[in-house]
Amino acid sequence: MKIVHRQIFKEHLSLFVLIGSCLLGLILVGRMLQLREMLLSQNLGIFDVLRLFFYLSPVFLLLLTPIACMLSIFLTFLRMSADRELTALKASGLSLYQLLPAPLIFGSLCTLFSLYIGLFGLSWGVQQFKHSLIEFARTKTKLSLQSGVFNQEFPGLTIYAQKVNLETGDIRFVFVQDKTNKSFTTTVIAPEGSVTTDSEKEQIKVVFKNGRIFRRVGETLDILHFGSYAVRLPLGNMLSSLGYGRMSPKEMSFERLLEIDGNPELQQHLIDTEQADFLKLKAVKVEIQKRLALPLACLVLGLFSVPVACVFHAFKQQYGIVLALGVFLVYYSLLSVAESLGESQLIPPFIGVWLPNLLFLGTGLLFLRQAVRERVPSGVLWVLQKLRPRSAA
Repeated sequence: MKIVHRQIFKEHLSLFVLIGSCLLGLILVGRMLQLREMLLSQNLGIFDVLRLFFYLSPVFLLLLTPIACMLSIFLTFLRMSADRELTALKASGLSLYQLLPAPLIFGSLCTLFSLYIGLFGLSWGVQQFKHSLIEFARTKTKLSLQSGVFNQEFPGLTIYAQKVNLETGDIRFVFVQDKTNKSFTTTVIAPEGSVTTDSEKEQIKVVFKNGRIFRRVGETLDILHFGSYAVRLPLGNMLSSLGYGRMSPKEMSFERLLEIDGNPELQQHLIDTEQADFLKLKAVKVEIQKRLALPLACLVLGLFSVPVACVFHAFKQQYGIVLALGVFLVYYSLLSVAESLGESQLIPPFIGVWLPNLLFLGTGLLFLRQAVRERVPSGVLWVLQKLRPRSAA
């Protein structure tokens, strides 16, 4: 039995690493493409990119670990069913219950790993990621305008240039609209100008020549002619769209979440200082329960996948994979609905966030009992019978 458990555990682990790395890589690449557009133009090396990848990984690992855990256990037992290994083990006197230690231990380890990410790794990774972005923006980013395009990378600022020389930084026929100040709007029009980056002063300097400034305050419009006019843009402002410095429960440490949840005076202080609004404070309770419930989904979904894989031993494997993906969709849909209901206070967050785990745990234990008795639930049997004519056709 030790050899059997060891081989099953090794297969779980190898599939987990493969599935988790593939999913994480795809998500990180997509995220980095979005950041590249936001950061205008970068001079980042391979180690800088890997550094950002490493810091951003905990955010997605919290969600991907239950998926990878369930798929690895499901595919292992699906293969064993298809290759008749489970049949041979049962013929030798072993029951499905005796094969559970390996997936249960593996699911428990995934739960502990995900729990550590949720309690400590997530907030650390987000903070380090944002600090790195600020550092790169201040030291390695250059403003790279596109000809004939309205560039809006800086919040409240729109820059348009008909012709741009990326090598020299010279620009022709420039239009700039500044709405950073709510009391008035400033528009600059100039036939020529230049763009330079000053890393020491942490700013981008845009110089306009022989143009006009239109400043509108209410119904009043002031026009000013100039020979040379410079605009200095702090590099740190480019990352304001990421919410840098703002309160977000999903990015807080677990300790900070507990502190806010248990201190009404602190909640009122955050609202008064505009560091948070009432809706975000309600999300704190939901986030606390989610950090605890989501890691446990590794064990619950892993246990659920064992009998489901055994049911499909006589059918094509692609149906089992589709079913597994459908289970993920149902679980995370229920979790999302529970989050929304908890934030709106329609149901207590403790009940809503933990409900998907309880439903899948109960269903998994029921399916497991049926699988040990080599019986297929009537509802699942009806679905499989509906699939048979289509596959035969």
